[in-house]
Amino acid sequence: MAMSELESFDSAAQAKRNLRSAVEKVSARLGNRPTICRKCYIHPGMLNSYMDGNLVFEIKSQAENELRSAVENLKVEEAAVLALLRGRLSKEMEQPENAHPKESSGKRRAHVA
Repeated sequence: MAMSELESFDSAAQAKRNLRSAVEKVSARLGNRPTICRKCYIHPGMLNSYMDGNLVFEIKSQAENELRSAVENLKVEEAAVLALLRGRLSKEMEQPENAHPKESSGKRRAHVA
């Protein structure tokens, strides 16, 4: 919900500032530090969708379908997040294995010159 209230952005730097602001707002509400909040409470798919510029579009289109199915125990916001994550998972499952080179080793390695 905090990310849906953010301003639009024209650069990656502005998007990162917007995300930092949203994470700070959420962390204050949860009573945690922003780093803990980002690592433990915010799914990376949500952050990636915002950075890709697709967050609102993905949530709107997928939440409508998700809300029609059996999610009567979820809040509207929870159903929206569930729909977004399911949609991103479906897209990732459709991509060939070599489309995610960073994930193959599980870690990023620093290059020493």
